[in-house]
Amino acid sequence: MFSVTPIPAFSDNYIWLLKLPSNQKVAVVDPGDAAPVINYLNDNNLELETILITHHHYDHTDGVKELTDKYQVPVYGPHNSPFSGITIPLKDGDTLKLWEHQLTVKEIPGHTLDHISYFSNAAQPQLFCGDTLFLAGCGRLFEGTPKQMLAAMNHFSSLPDNTEVYCTHEYSLANLAFAEAVEPDNADVKDAINQCTSLRNSDRPTLPSSIAQEKRINPFMRSDQTSVISAAKQFTHQTELDQEAVFAAIREWKNQF
Repeated sequence: MFSVTPIPAFSDNYIWLLKLPSNQKVAVVDPGDAAPVINYLNDNNLELETILITHHHYDHTDGVKELTDKYQVPVYGPHNSPFSGITIPLKDGDTLKLWEHQLTVKEIPGHTLDHISYFSNAAQPQLFCGDTLFLAGCGRLFEGTPKQMLAAMNHFSSLPDNTEVYCTHEYSLANLAFAEAVEPDNADVKDAINQCTSLRNSDRPTLPSSIAQEKRINPFMRSDQTSVISAAKQFTHQTELDQEAVFAAIREWKNQF
């Protein structure tokens, strides 16, 4: 597994720094700002070797040019991205080797049409999912459809339960407040609120989450559950909803929450 370190950026972004314990070479995921990355590399005598991009939004890409100008490293990212800084484009099912670990690419449009995730199926699986899956949440549908985002959630549900989930924003407490509104009797949500509140009070990240935890607390991964279906029906004032309609209703409710 990778040793993963969060580098805070902007007000709530995390730039994930990946390395192996015995290696001073590192990769970074979604460097929206170069300065904190450069500072961390200098402070810890590390060498940047690779940049991974999940999608084109500025808070995930604006640091790329300064980093590549300084370090001349490859930039992996989605093949259909409007972001022009990608030097090695990736499609669904592609793999790349980062030192001794292999990462598998999955196209997960929804938040944006060019969104991809990176999955390492090591002894400790790890998922780098950008702005698609959050702790207790999912990304806004800026470009994609509920059907696309639901497909992404179903894909994530198929990953090993012990997969560590590294998303790129500290949205956990806000997402959990909404999850509690959807499922007020979900004890796992209440436990997660207590855990995340304690972490944030200590100025610590609430991440990574895990696939197992998301299956218990994330309403967007629970759109087939009776409690979530009932909440969606109450929100829409409809009596019959298929799973896609349930997901769409919960996403619209979150937009308004």
